[in-house]
Amino acid sequence: MLEREMKFTPAPAFRLPELGDPRLGIRAGVPEVVRLQALYFDTPDFRLARAGASLRYRNDEGWMVKLPVANGATLTRREQTFAGEAGCPPDEAIDLVRAFVRRQPVELVTRLNTLRRRVALHDRSGERVGEVVDDEVSVLNGVHLAARFRELEVELAESAPEIVIETVARRLRVAGAGEPDPTPKVARALGPRALEPPDVTATPVRSHDPLDVVQAAVAASVTRLVAHDPGVRLGEDPEDVHQARVATRRLRSDLRTFRRVVDERWAEALRDELKWIGGLLGDVRDTDVLLDRLLHRAEELPEPDRAPGHRVLGELRSHRDQARGALLDAMRSEHYVALLDRLVDAAHGVVPSASTDADAFEVATLVRKPWKKLKKLVRELGDDPPDEALHAVRIKAKRVRYAAEAVAPAVDARAAKFAKAVAQLQDVLGEHQDAVTAERWLRVHGRSAELVGAFVAGELAALERRAADRSRARWPDAWRRARRPSLRRWL
Repeated sequence: MLEREMKFTPAPAFRLPELGDPRLGIRAGVPEVVRLQALYFDTPDFRLARAGASLRYRNDEGWMVKLPVANGATLTRREQTFAGEAGCPPDEAIDLVRAFVRRQPVELVTRLNTLRRRVALHDRSGERVGEVVDDEVSVLNGVHLAARFRELEVELAESAPEIVIETVARRLRVAGAGEPDPTPKVARALGPRALEPPDVTATPVRSHDPLDVVQAAVAASVTRLVAHDPGVRLGEDPEDVHQARVATRRLRSDLRTFRRVVDERWAEALRDELKWIGGLLGDVRDTDVLLDRLLHRAEELPEPDRAPGHRVLGELRSHRDQARGALLDAMRSEHYVALLDRLVDAAHGVVPSASTDADAFEVATLVRKPWKKLKKLVRELGDDPPDEALHAVRIKAKRVRYAAEAVAPAVDARAAKFAKAVAQLQDVLGEHQDAVTAERWLRVHGRSAELVGAFVAGELAALERRAADRSRARWPDAWRRARRPSLRRWL
């Protein structure tokens, strides 16, 4: 489930105000008091806490992993519960946080005893929309009291409107609760070390030095991969697979584009490893895209043909399950964990080339070569290029876009505008490739279907061919916009 909460750290004399709001139809329940005992587990260097995640056992809920989701002043986290007794964390819970902890041991780092005063919030229909909890937290070092603090939380139910938390939070501030403080309990309990930055985080470009540019690009992609790794394992949102795959693709592309700046052997070895995990992510992602596309396309068929259309896609679902199984097996391997460690090391410092003086050229030159290759390929296409040639243009356009986006912070807004125009070209060609891929899959797999299924597969293939033709007609305009001289004067 998704936890949405806002935290406050009021003074000891603070008293809860009236929390109900007749205008919103919010009614506050009778306060109840509960006592909670929680055991928090982390690495010795607090990798989970520093990343905004946590792994705990609590007497009322059992084992839970919380994963951070950026959302401003509201602390938003994914929550995942696991069965098991207090003691050693379940393997499934460790697996979910593997990208954060990697090969570090996970151990008990603190115990919290909480005296909680809970006030439930209900709407007019009686449905629970959230709660306000006033916690007195005792931090234990063994059996000894190490610290004590007070914390207020306003937590929303998943379906509750955001205005509920905003209204209650405003009342708490007026009553003297102070400004929202999203620091989780465990980080507050562990102290300053737990509030330090994560061991991998995106860093801004600080200079025009090409080495600084590639360092920032690598750190951003590694951060993205680590952030979406738990979501890939959960498998609830296809976007996590998409973002993880983008991270591996960007890394491979940037290491190729910036090969004048980084050590070639180091970069190529890393690119080979990324190709391995990127290929597994790509198999799942491509199948997700194809399945989602054809499921929607089936809804365009006449009513009698929709059910047979969905049956035709059974083999695609089976392939998706197999691809996901292979991906998860790889992500649970020592090979993948070792790759994550290498990537985190790269995010902290790429290995520079010993033969190139990075100060000898401007960062814009790193985009010129992929751009020239793209222009050359387009010139050689002819009036009616085959589908494969348009796909090759898309791949080279993606490399240009990634390179331009990487150097944009060190150049100016023109580089970002150029990257956006190339991205639009990439999108048009991506739609073309998706349609072509779908048509090919239908032609192959429709032959093995029963008669009605084969007929419906033909209908779907025809729809995809029309979609491919529409994208084919649009791409020259997208290319003309991308190659406007005004967008390339910085090159």
